[in-house]
Amino acid sequence: MKIAIIIPILNEAENLHDLAANLHALSPPADEVIIIDGGSTDMSVSIAQYFGFKVTQSASGRAQQMNQGASISTADTFLFLHADTRLPSNALSKIRQVNPPFWGRFDVQIDRPRFIFRLISFMMNLRSRITGIATGDQAIFISRQLFEKIGGYPDQPLMEDIELSKQLKSDHPPLCLKNRVMTSARRWEKYGVWRTIWLMWRLRFLYWRGVPTHKLIGEYHYD
Repeated sequence: MKIAIIIPILNEAENLHDLAANLHALSPPADEVIIIDGGSTDMSVSIAQYFGFKVTQSASGRAQQMNQGASISTADTFLFLHADTRLPSNALSKIRQVNPPFWGRFDVQIDRPRFIFRLISFMMNLRSRITGIATGDQAIFISRQLFEKIGGYPDQPLMEDIELSKQLKSDHPPLCLKNRVMTSARRWEKYGVWRTIWLMWRLRFLYWRGVPTHKLIGEYHYD
């Protein structure tokens, strides 16, 4: 099984050194690492190329970027990773134990020791197990067969991971791996923990109510 790690970026220069170290420490390694740049104005592209990653350009927007990455990959399985999320060293061996078609995600842990972040991580993982919905922070992985069957990520500027999960779980239940990815607390710390919690729940509620994502995107912070 060939696995491609597909990473959408936008001005992620400060994260790429740590990301490269994490990916190079994977055992076994990925067969492909594809970086899709959505119009960075910093040194992101140069840094990604320095580390030997395959780099391509796309219109901004995670859904379009990840679909672009999948379209140029030759792998059997795609692992979609945020630039500020770190994989456990055995992540790919866990995926390779499963027979396609499949999809799933990892448990997540926010990279700060405060109790509130441990609680948020616990609730994210619990909610995902109950609902069958995965978020991008949890490093979603999908066999090519299933990804192509549903037509890839939906072309929308927000909640693409939620919509993708809805389509996938109608075909296959997700694999919820207990191995933890480590994701950054930067968004929570930048905008405030409770403000971010309120914002995310509000956006999800409005999306559930049918508000179009193009009307919600103005309130969402990409980082």
